[in-house]
Amino acid sequence: MKYALIGYGRMGRAIEAAAGARGHVLATVVDRKATGKGAARTPGDAQWSGVTVAFEFTEPSAARDNVLFALKRGVSVVCGTTGWDAGDRAVRAAAKASGAAAVIAPNFSVGMNLFYAVVEDAARRYLSVPDYDPWVAEWHHRAKLDAPSGTARTIARLVGRDVPIAAVRAGHEPGRHLVGFDGPHDAVTLEHVARSRDGFAAGAVLAAEWLRGRRGVHGFEEVLDALVSGAKRRGGKR
Repeated sequence: MKYALIGYGRMGRAIEAAAGARGHVLATVVDRKATGKGAARTPGDAQWSGVTVAFEFTEPSAARDNVLFALKRGVSVVCGTTGWDAGDRAVRAAAKASGAAAVIAPNFSVGMNLFYAVVEDAARRYLSVPDYDPWVAEWHHRAKLDAPSGTARTIARLVGRDVPIAAVRAGHEPGRHLVGFDGPHDAVTLEHVARSRDGFAAGAVLAAEWLRGRRGVHGFEEVLDALVSGAKRRGGKR
C-alpha cells in the first residue's frame, strides 16, 4: 500500500511507524510545517501518483476539505479528525462519484471500540431500573482542540440519554474516558485508558487495509466486525 499522511503531528508519526511495520510505503507528507523529500504544505502541492489511501489527522477546520480533496482524486481516506460533520453529504457524494472509500471515526483504537459495546450493554442494564444517573468524563492532552472529544460524544450517544460530559485538557494524556452510573446505594464506573497513540495508529492502518476494493463512507465498527469475523473463521475464541 502506498499512502499519504495529511497531518504530521504525533498521530501522523505514529501511523508512519505502524504502517512501516506492516510493509506499507509512505509517498508524501502534507503538513504546514512539512520539510524534506516528498513533503508538501497543502494537498494541492503534493505528489499523488500511485497513492491509494490517505490518513487525515489534522484539525476540524481543515478535515472536510482534505477528505474531499483525496476522494475527488480517487484516493481512499482514513480520517480520525473530530469536531466536524463526518456525515457531510458532499463527502458521501464524493466517495460515491469517485469509486474511492473512507473510514471516518472519532477513535481507531480496537480496545475503545470494544469498550463501546461494553458501555452500550451496561447502559441498557443500569438504566432499565430506577434512580441510576449516567455521566461521562474524559481527559486529553492540552493540545487537543475539541472538547468534549468525539469519542466522549459517541459514548454519550450509546448511553442513550442527555448525559453530562466533563472534559479536561491538560498535560500529555493521550486519552482517558470514564462512564459512570450513580445510584442511591452504589455507583459503577467503567474506564478506558489509552497508554499511547500506538493503539490508535494500529487501528487506523487496519482500517486502511480494509478499505482496499471498497466504496462509500464507513465507520470503524465495520472494520472491527471484519476483524472479529476473521478471527472466528481462523478458530479464535468465540
